[in-house]
Amino acid sequence: MAAHRIISADSHFVEPPTMWAERIDAKFRDRAPHTQQGYKGRPGEWFMCENIQPVQVGGFFGSGKSSEELPEHLKKGFEVAPKSVWDPAERLKEQDRDGVSAEGLYTSMGMLLFGLDDAELRAASFTAFNDWAAEYCSYEPKRLIGLGAITLEDIPAGVKELERIAAKGLRGTLVWGSPPEDALYSDPVYDPFWAAAQDLNMPLSLHILTGRGGNRFSRRRVLYGYMRLPQEIQLTLADMVTGGVFERFPKLRIVSAENDVSWLPHFMYRLDHAYDRLRHIEGLTLSMLPSEYIKRNIWATFQFETSNVEFTRQAVGTEQIMWSSDYPHTDSPWPRSREFIAGAFEDMREDDIAKIVGGNAAELYGIA
Repeated sequence: MAAHRIISADSHFVEPPTMWAERIDAKFRDRAPHTQQGYKGRPGEWFMCENIQPVQVGGFFGSGKSSEELPEHLKKGFEVAPKSVWDPAERLKEQDRDGVSAEGLYTSMGMLLFGLDDAELRAASFTAFNDWAAEYCSYEPKRLIGLGAITLEDIPAGVKELERIAAKGLRGTLVWGSPPEDALYSDPVYDPFWAAAQDLNMPLSLHILTGRGGNRFSRRRVLYGYMRLPQEIQLTLADMVTGGVFERFPKLRIVSAENDVSWLPHFMYRLDHAYDRLRHIEGLTLSMLPSEYIKRNIWATFQFETSNVEFTRQAVGTEQIMWSSDYPHTDSPWPRSREFIAGAFEDMREDDIAKIVGGNAAELYGIA
């Protein structure tokens, strides 16, 4: 296998625990997201903010830990976090060790804040994060590809924040992975934001754990919660396709992040079948098949689905699939990403491998 340029399309910052208190608007300072030691008699350092479900921070930097080691690791906190949490120079060293030339970087703890009930607090928290992320990535913007976070209750404010973070050098942003049930993304109220994202060439990401309904994981039912995660994004994409979002905004680019990719062929088939059989009940007319919008407007990241990627590539197309390391979260193969890739794609054509493990992300985010 050739030595391909590797870019992780989905990796993560882990925000320093005092970042929000130091940067958030002063009127929210006493309500800022924070961590605390222990929660309801359980050990570890916990990320907390008002109504969100507290989580142990150790999982945000659990890469390299075996499944057997994770329960004990979660009892620890930022004292065992990698130095890259605070120092972007250290992040570049970790990339070098892993054989990765660049990473698209999402929030970690901030994902959970999409579930905050107070929209003003959520917006202020995201503004603080976006400023911190832009400063962090300015150390080496060719390798540290910062992706922001924006909430969409107030569309004009969301457009202004998108314009602001684009000017600061961020390359895209998270939005709700699943919006409020009474304000789905097919609603034309969002159109000014889709137009701005299209005009600014800013990809919008639907990442696990960013739904308006918040984190629904339960320690007692973690496997059940894990299996629910992609379903929210699938429903969001179905709504955007059948609701005409991509008809109205043909250059809008949406990233399905950390939701896997092998479901896409069946998803496309089912959408096409539903459109064929049921569209007249709704009076729905689109200029293309639903699957064609998926191929044109959707990019999707994956981590470990090696046995099904070739099938997905044939059905969806090579240009829409992007490998990710998820570093430093528990699912990451770091520091053996290059070794993992060499074994995972050995039967695929070299030009397709090059696109999937780096070329597609480079084109999507303008990485030189």
